[in-house]
Amino acid sequence: MSESRAPEENSIRPASTAIILRDTADGLQVFMVVRHHQIDFASGAFVFPGGKVDPIDHDIASTQAIPTVGLHPAPSFWIAAIRETFEEAGLMLARKEGEQELLAAQETHTLVERHRSDVVAGKLPFSEILREHNLTPALDLLVPFAHWITPTTQKKRFDTHFFLVTAPVIQFGAHDGGEAVEGVWTTPRQALAEADAGQRIMLPPTRLNLEKLAQDDTVKDAVASARAAKVVTVLPRVEQVNGGRKLHLPIEAGYGMSELFVKASS
Repeated sequence: MSESRAPEENSIRPASTAIILRDTADGLQVFMVVRHHQIDFASGAFVFPGGKVDPIDHDIASTQAIPTVGLHPAPSFWIAAIRETFEEAGLMLARKEGEQELLAAQETHTLVERHRSDVVAGKLPFSEILREHNLTPALDLLVPFAHWITPTTQKKRFDTHFFLVTAPVIQFGAHDGGEAVEGVWTTPRQALAEADAGQRIMLPPTRLNLEKLAQDDTVKDAVASARAAKVVTVLPRVEQVNGGRKLHLPIEAGYGMSELFVKASS
C-alpha cells in the first residue's frame, strides 16, 4: 500500500531530548517521565525529558562563553537539552564560571525549588538563572545519540535530537509535576517490559532508543557506543497496513531493523 499523506502541512519544530543515565547495582538506569494527559502531544506517554527549542536557547548559545563553533547539531539544540534537564529532571548541567566541578547538590536543589516552576511557566528565562549565578552550561556532558524527524503523515511534526547525559552523582533530581506527572529511574529493559505489558504508553522513537541502550551495561559503555556510532537521521516512511502502520527506517540508524509495525490504538 502506498504511503499515506499528511492531512495538513505544518512546519517542523526543532526539539531536544535528554536521555539521562546513571549506574546502579541493577545496571544502567535511565530517567523517564510520564507526560501529562492534558498535553497536546504524546499525552500520557512514557518518555525521556525534552521539548521544543525555544528562542532563549538561541540567545544563550550566542551570548555564553562556550565552544559552539562547528558544533553539530546547532548549539541551540544542546542548550535546549540542558534547559529541559533542569525543567523536567531537576538537574543543573552547569558550572560556576572558571570552575571544573558541576554545581553542588544543595545549590542545585535551591535553584530548582526557587525557580523551576517559573521557568516552566515561562515567567523566568533560563538565561537569567545562568547569568545571576554566573553559570556556564556543561555541553561536554552531552553526547549526540539519535536524530528523529516526525513522519510527514502527522500534523504536528518535530525535528528532534537526542543526547545522552551522564547524571551528576552529586545532584539529585525529580520531575516537575507539570508537563511531567511522574518521574522514575528505570532500566531500559524494565521500561520496555512495562510497555509490552500494556502498563506504559511508548512512542516508537522511545522504544527503539531504549532497545539500543539495553545493549550496554554501564553509562561508560553507552557513552562509548554513542561516540563510536554515526548519528543517522530517521524520517520514517509510513505505510498503512491492516491493524496499524508500518514504519520504514534506515538500517544505517543502528536499530537492527528497517521496518517497525505499530499497532493501531484501540
